[in-house]
Amino acid sequence: MLHPLSLLVNPIRGVFLLVLLSLPSSSIALDPARRSAESVINTLAPVRHVNTSTLSIAYYDSAPSDTAAPVAILVHGFPYSIDTYVDVVPQLAAKGYRLIVPYMRGYGTTSFLSPTTPRSAEQAALGKDIIDLMDALRIERAIFAGYDWGSVAVNVAAALWPERCSGMVAANSYLIQNRQTAWAIAPPASLATRWYFYVFLTPQGYSALASDPKGWAETLWSKNSPQWNWTQAQLDAAVPAFRNPDYVDIATNFYRNRLLYAPGDPAYAKLADELDSLPVIHAPSVTLDPDQAPVFPATDGNSTAQHFAGPRVHHIVRGCGENIPLQKPQVFVEAVLEVAALGRHQTK
Repeated sequence: MLHPLSLLVNPIRGVFLLVLLSLPSSSIALDPARRSAESVINTLAPVRHVNTSTLSIAYYDSAPSDTAAPVAILVHGFPYSIDTYVDVVPQLAAKGYRLIVPYMRGYGTTSFLSPTTPRSAEQAALGKDIIDLMDALRIERAIFAGYDWGSVAVNVAAALWPERCSGMVAANSYLIQNRQTAWAIAPPASLATRWYFYVFLTPQGYSALASDPKGWAETLWSKNSPQWNWTQAQLDAAVPAFRNPDYVDIATNFYRNRLLYAPGDPAYAKLADELDSLPVIHAPSVTLDPDQAPVFPATDGNSTAQHFAGPRVHHIVRGCGENIPLQKPQVFVEAVLEVAALGRHQTK
């Protein structure tokens, strides 16, 4: 595959690590309504660590000693953190679930075991990380739930390892990509909402994210969820996740790889080829389309129906941006409970 930016000089990663650790505040001012809503919020703690063959994965576990409880793995997006699920976890825990909430590669204190491992955020790697985490924790089956990058990860894990998935909740339904369509012509309005995809293809985009990850989060939270009055406390809870030394490499690689400007990790080549066939998801699924998320406009679910072979329920989430679990946690809780009910009905 062609990689058009291969002729450009890559930014010197080490130079930006010191900048990244400083985390300067953004110049974007919060509106008065948002400032008045400021309050201290809880975070998911304690954070544990477990090793896979590639990563030391940092994760929250609501019930580490309860091996009999049904498990749900909740996966965050970009630029967010595990604290996206701070209001989802207690509600599902009260229903008897064990919740596993991992920091994705490049976030929080999740780290690569080897300095030579490619810092790839390709879709195959994100999905395999879920399965590797389950193996490390000796979890046979779980509900997979996510939004944004998390939807990509849970789609991949559910499609390629159906025996490990008891149900799937995914915002924007199906985001597995066939690389042959990466450069397909798109309407100008669609490309305009994805402006940052293309900024991150450039050295300037890399250095901009390295110099002000908090400012980027503020911008993307506001633009991708225009009606969400998130608070400074919610943003501050997420910011430590961006201090990971691999954060900028992983964040930019996700878009570079997806747009064919960066190759994948050879270790995932076979899985990447399988994903080009757009494998169907057999697990019971609840899909959610927020109607205030400009990057992926809400649909009635028909355009992605061919990707689901099992029972599926689709909902449009009114008045919500891309981060459903943080903006409307009750909706996400109900989706997890609904997909569990679909699974029970399927096995009868």
